[in-house]
Amino acid sequence: MAKVSTIPSHPAAPQRVLDVFSRLGVYGLGTIAPVLLAALAVEEPMLLIGPHGTGKTLLLTKITEALGLSFRHYNASLLNFDDLVGFPLPGPGGTLEYVRTPAAIWGAEAVLFDEISRCRPEVQNKIFPVVHERRVQGILLAELRHRWAAMNPPVGDEDDAGYVGSEPLDAALADRFMFVVRMPEWGELTDSEQLAIICTSKSAIEPNAVALLERLIQATRSAHAALALTMVGGLAGYVQILHRLLAQAGVVLSPRRAAMLCRSALAVHAAGLALDAGAELSDSVWLALQHALPQRAEGRPIPDSALLSAHREAWRLTAVTPGDPLKAILMTKDPLERVRLAIGAKDLKKGEFSTIVADAMAVLPPGPCAALVVHLFETDAVGRLVAAVAEQAAELYADIAVPLDFSLMMHGSQPRYHAWSHLKNLLSHLDPADPRAHLCANALVAWYARKRLEDESLVQAAFDGFREADARLCERVGV
Repeated sequence: MAKVSTIPSHPAAPQRVLDVFSRLGVYGLGTIAPVLLAALAVEEPMLLIGPHGTGKTLLLTKITEALGLSFRHYNASLLNFDDLVGFPLPGPGGTLEYVRTPAAIWGAEAVLFDEISRCRPEVQNKIFPVVHERRVQGILLAELRHRWAAMNPPVGDEDDAGYVGSEPLDAALADRFMFVVRMPEWGELTDSEQLAIICTSKSAIEPNAVALLERLIQATRSAHAALALTMVGGLAGYVQILHRLLAQAGVVLSPRRAAMLCRSALAVHAAGLALDAGAELSDSVWLALQHALPQRAEGRPIPDSALLSAHREAWRLTAVTPGDPLKAILMTKDPLERVRLAIGAKDLKKGEFSTIVADAMAVLPPGPCAALVVHLFETDAVGRLVAAVAEQAAELYADIAVPLDFSLMMHGSQPRYHAWSHLKNLLSHLDPADPRAHLCANALVAWYARKRLEDESLVQAAFDGFREADARLCERVGV
């Protein structure tokens, strides 16, 4: 697989990608066109998320109009179950039948649950089987092909602003949408796209737009069928690695979502090829990933930088042979263990080894970080580092190898004073005949002098962390 370049949240799109939805009278969607087209082609549930006025409802209404679909549009914030099924009446033999109204879901080919984040929990429970399995009250909705929803961004736990009443979506419901699409906002649009939106008429569907959309959907389906024969295995390996890397970053996905990621990536690439024969697989997979995670609907947005980092690493490791030690190292969750494995893998390139060490030093707390630096020098592994990382390690090791001479004035009521008293008490219990006790003492005093240990809890954590990490690493090498 090819190397992944840096890709913004909504990358620029070629003009031919823009044509299909702009011809329907919905502008500014070129960057997400492959995702939208993929959802139409494979007929999987799609959730649109964006501020008011970003065209969520307009887009889906135009699509159903162009494709001639029997469409039901429900405002989920006002929805009652009778609105979905009609009025229940007892039937013969104790059965229950429904007096169907024109707005009932029976016979619909496409359904939109608008404002789904403002929906009452009991109504969400009724919507759930419609989205998940095309059923209502256990009855199959045989004609239903497209299940869509739309919502404003939910207010997260740390948000002070946002849409009052737009609640995070239930995690189980959010996980049923294969495509979770963030709509482009006004500031992300080009000048021409902004002007087109300002000047557009309400009924602007260009001639031949319907034929173009139908042709692209069919082309996507054909490409999807062909790709499924050759690419599923490679994409499955990528998703497996990505799933673990995201978990290491605190982004936990369900097994269901892992399967959805594989299918959505395949569908988005098929749509990308239908729109542009030169579409790159790496770009399609990255685009699919950005619009396939349920966390955004749950009020837990994932920074693009963290997502891109995991994607790049998974993409790179997908091309690594199964026996390559680098794959096992980077799939290991514990940063200390990753470095230990890397030290034992003598064939690792200097750049790869340095990246593993630098990442570990960046995330480890003071105690384990100091123990790791000691281990690098004791095993001579520091000589395998690039100059910048070796210099960083050497600066830390200088504080650990040689006692630090410093003085400061503190008031007895200050937290730092209590931290220093606690540090002295801990160090007084160390064995002065043990060389490793001196390393621990030097490390903690250095961290304290640099204001990294400002209270007793941090001092205790650094003390315990150094001794535990040092014991683990020493046991491995027999120090």
